[in-house]
Amino acid sequence: MHVLKFDWNPITGIDIIGNFKLHFYSLMWVFAFILGWYLMKRIFTREKVSLDYLDPLFIYTVLATMLGARLGHVLFYQSELISQDFFSIFLPFKFKGGFEFTGFQGLASHGAAIGIIIGMYLYRKKYKYKSLLWVLDRVVITVASGAVFIRIGNFINSEIIGKVTESSLGVRFIQDQYHKSQITQLTGIKDVQQAYDAVINNPQFAELLEKVPYRHPAQLYESFCYIFVFLILWYFYSKTKKSEQTGFLFGLFLILLWTVRFFVEFTKEPQGDEYINWANLNTGQWLSIPFILIGLYFMFIYKPKTAVK
Repeated sequence: MHVLKFDWNPITGIDIIGNFKLHFYSLMWVFAFILGWYLMKRIFTREKVSLDYLDPLFIYTVLATMLGARLGHVLFYQSELISQDFFSIFLPFKFKGGFEFTGFQGLASHGAAIGIIIGMYLYRKKYKYKSLLWVLDRVVITVASGAVFIRIGNFINSEIIGKVTESSLGVRFIQDQYHKSQITQLTGIKDVQQAYDAVINNPQFAELLEKVPYRHPAQLYESFCYIFVFLILWYFYSKTKKSEQTGFLFGLFLILLWTVRFFVEFTKEPQGDEYINWANLNTGQWLSIPFILIGLYFMFIYKPKTAVK
């Protein structure tokens, strides 16, 4: 049965002017942050916390997430950028091999998680209306909802692809198989999108299409699982008294999200040039284990010394 197999060759954005392009991946981040702001507003209203604290929390979260995700990617997967193209780490441009607007590419979820924790610590030092763990217990709900959109964005970009599969869930990522310059050279078609379309639709290029293997849509597996991570967190927050147990939701988030990441990694291709492969576990899996252990600690061991009023 192969009804779920398909070729993936999307338009990844809208051309604005020159080399500038509005990427759908970037829009997924925008949707994630907007939804996060809305959820936190509901939480603040529900718990009678002044909304004056909401916008600063949003700013800290956005900056911490993006900076942490970018630095995490560079440190864990692409450290050569530090010496080869340093300014591309912080700017949405590529400088090596010619100037090009790329958007912010290369963002690591482990780095984002560390960045958010640090960002919430700095936020709590300035705004002391609640404890750090109170903030983390609630922010992670919004992070889980946002993760759904980020992985959809990865799928649109044909990045973080899965391993080759013979299952009925296989997807052929045309744009991952052939780079832009390569596809225009192989097809003789100057327009990149038309060249990709020709590979799929023109029998003349059937040989090129046959070389593209079917792969697991690992991004969609992850996105689908994160929906349930969000729903479980929201259930425990809104329908039980676990929100009153300091650190419980934060711990539950760490366990659920990074367990999903750990198992989905078995279907993914290794990321970056500097990936780990110890005991048949890759970089993403080894980085997930400490988060899971920390989650277990906050769910079952951690006891606050004093209640923060």
